[in-house]
Amino acid sequence: MELEPANTPACSESLAPTTPPRAVAEQPYIRHGTPEFRRAVLALFMAGFATFGVLYCVQPLLPGFSSHFAVSAGNSALALSVSTGVLAVAMLGAGIVSDRFGRRPLMVLSLASSALLTLGTALVDDWSTLLVLRTLLGLSLSGVPAVAMTYLVEEVDSRSLGLAMGLYIGGNAVGGMSGRLIAGVVADHWGWRAGIAAVGVIAMLAVVALWTQLPASRHFRARRAEITRLPARFGGLFRDAALPWLFACGFLLLGVFVTLYNFLGYHLAAPPYQLSQTVVGLIFTVYLVGSFSSAWMGQLASRKGRGPVLVLSFGLVLLGIVLLSMPWLTAMALGIALVTFGFFGGHSVASSWVGVRAGSMRAEASALYLFSYYLGSSVLGALGGAFYTHWGWAGVCGFALLLTLAGAGVAWRLWHQLGGTMPVAVAERM
Repeated sequence: MELEPANTPACSESLAPTTPPRAVAEQPYIRHGTPEFRRAVLALFMAGFATFGVLYCVQPLLPGFSSHFAVSAGNSALALSVSTGVLAVAMLGAGIVSDRFGRRPLMVLSLASSALLTLGTALVDDWSTLLVLRTLLGLSLSGVPAVAMTYLVEEVDSRSLGLAMGLYIGGNAVGGMSGRLIAGVVADHWGWRAGIAAVGVIAMLAVVALWTQLPASRHFRARRAEITRLPARFGGLFRDAALPWLFACGFLLLGVFVTLYNFLGYHLAAPPYQLSQTVVGLIFTVYLVGSFSSAWMGQLASRKGRGPVLVLSFGLVLLGIVLLSMPWLTAMALGIALVTFGFFGGHSVASSWVGVRAGSMRAEASALYLFSYYLGSSVLGALGGAFYTHWGWAGVCGFALLLTLAGAGVAWRLWHQLGGTMPVAVAERM
């Protein structure tokens, strides 16, 4: 069974490197236990922390936006949806830019401009202007998530890749949690502007860490951007037996996750719970289980195979949604923890599977995976607003349940059609 489609016409295309192939091959890969591994993981952990902090810091503020700007819950959710929607499209171009100018420079520039835009958002007092800045934020942020995974696949030894990818995604988890938590708690005391500004300052500190700690690329090969050939290159990826289904997994995973988190705050702030913004913000501390899940599930996939672990991830999300639909706070707390654990575990497995399977087309494949991933956040998160408006929290849970069942079916197909029980270390040698 062929698990690496690198020899297909779409994936075997050779592009001239700026560094001679022999010189590139002689450069060592970053291995677990070395100072370079620690520096790379720290830098990308901080980059992921800041990226998802500034992206999601508005989520606990959505009820506050509804009150301050006199907009509905669905319209308030646009503060997140416009960012993730533009991010999805921009990442397709960001991968191309990084192929030409390098991974590290683009990530530093992207994160720095995003931090400045976040600070600017804290100063506006017009809903349209806020949405414009959040749209530009989605554009500027694209250079980090579109490139970070490609950097890891290129520079990290394959035996250390699962752990490195898991720790990077763990930074995403902690950043998403911290951005929401900090913004929510600060906003409860000093207003939403202060909440957003606090996250922006932290992002500036992360820029310094990324700039000073991330090792230079050793295996990067610059490629000319040939825009007219992009449709054929992307089309080749969709002819693969697994990649389109992995893209669908990313679309559904983040779509379900963002939909639930977008409207959980509205649900808990309303009767009979009537929780404060600080308490609602504290709910996002369950992101800590996502930080653990991404690394642990990545290593579990290395031992048991990606297919069964991906199915397990969707199963955990499904069980979490059932608990979230119950009226008791204890059940809901356990439910959101299970959703978070399953989501980050599934994302870690699917994203690393994409990078390995795509072979020489990993930059384009990662871009398409993340395009699908954030498109799910934008489209399904916005649709979730319609379900909340018409059917309340029960409608949101029902919508998320159907999407998760679809995702579980896709994961099951990947497992049983592609021999997903094979250990990763064996599959990668085939």
